[in-house]
Amino acid sequence: MNPAKHNGPYFVGIDIGGTNVKVGIVDDNGKSLAFCTTKTEVDKGVDAGLKNIYQAITDVLSDCQFTMDDIKAIGIATPGTMDIPGGKLVDPPNLPTWKGFPIRQTVCDHYSGKKTIYQNDANAAAYGEYWIGGAREARSLVLWTLGTGVGCGIIIDEMIIEGRHSHGGECGHMIIQMTNGRLCDSGQYGTLEAYSGGKSLVRHCQKLLDAGRSSLLHSMIEGGKELSPLLISQAAEQEDELAIELIMESAMCLGVGTTTLMHTIDPDMILFGGAVTFGGRDSELGQRFLQRIREEARQRAFKVPYENTIIDFAELGSDAGYIGVAGCARLACRKEEANDKN
Repeated sequence: MNPAKHNGPYFVGIDIGGTNVKVGIVDDNGKSLAFCTTKTEVDKGVDAGLKNIYQAITDVLSDCQFTMDDIKAIGIATPGTMDIPGGKLVDPPNLPTWKGFPIRQTVCDHYSGKKTIYQNDANAAAYGEYWIGGAREARSLVLWTLGTGVGCGIIIDEMIIEGRHSHGGECGHMIIQMTNGRLCDSGQYGTLEAYSGGKSLVRHCQKLLDAGRSSLLHSMIEGGKELSPLLISQAAEQEDELAIELIMESAMCLGVGTTTLMHTIDPDMILFGGAVTFGGRDSELGQRFLQRIREEARQRAFKVPYENTIIDFAELGSDAGYIGVAGCARLACRKEEANDKN
């Protein structure tokens, strides 16, 4: 693949998760030219993870017949907690062996000073949806990322809301239950994540099963299947009462969180992405889930923002992170060039 035949400049996006890393090359229009997935291998430490990432970058460059000289900048996304200006992880729950690691400068140095930027993974996914995904026609966006926990990214007129201490947009930790709230892995009680995160969903489901609630899930688990959001989804698709109750409760709580952000940000769009969307727009269950969120927001929100805010599923799926953080690298380059002209 000849770089001259495509829309340069080109950017490498690296989306690092607790289990896998996705690496891709993205052009100036947001088109993914090549990508691959590798293992993070958190238990082996940061050096093993970096070795895998560097090899993945070599592989995607080879797929495009590129060298690093063809790349203008690199974007790296990781889960929090983090110091975005400092370019380092602080104490990320999903990457415990990477605690305090200066990832931005390390990758920059490895590639002989290649411009490298660092971003929160939910912010990166939000920017991907804003740039070329479901919010590409919008000026402002809230993206909820539903997975093990509940992440959130906020974009306003191309500005990513990072916050003064790199914790802007951590809306999964808003408090939605003031008294007797469920415990979140963050150590707080009553957070949105404690009600709508995948891990919390499974934990609450197990508690109800242990208390004797009737459910198809008993036989599914006895048959050797692991209790997971996917298994709960499969039971709900068979009209299991408990599974449907859990999913609709999650949706109700997300509707509360969505209303809060609607009143705070007044965005054009609020999108839902991630693995725990119960099939998304391609599933009847996913559509019921989304409709429950919309209904809760309709009941709670001011009429004007509700009627003028699009609430829907995201479009880029698991590619949003690496495409989005490549877009963040592109945005940083464009801002730098604009400052140089001034």
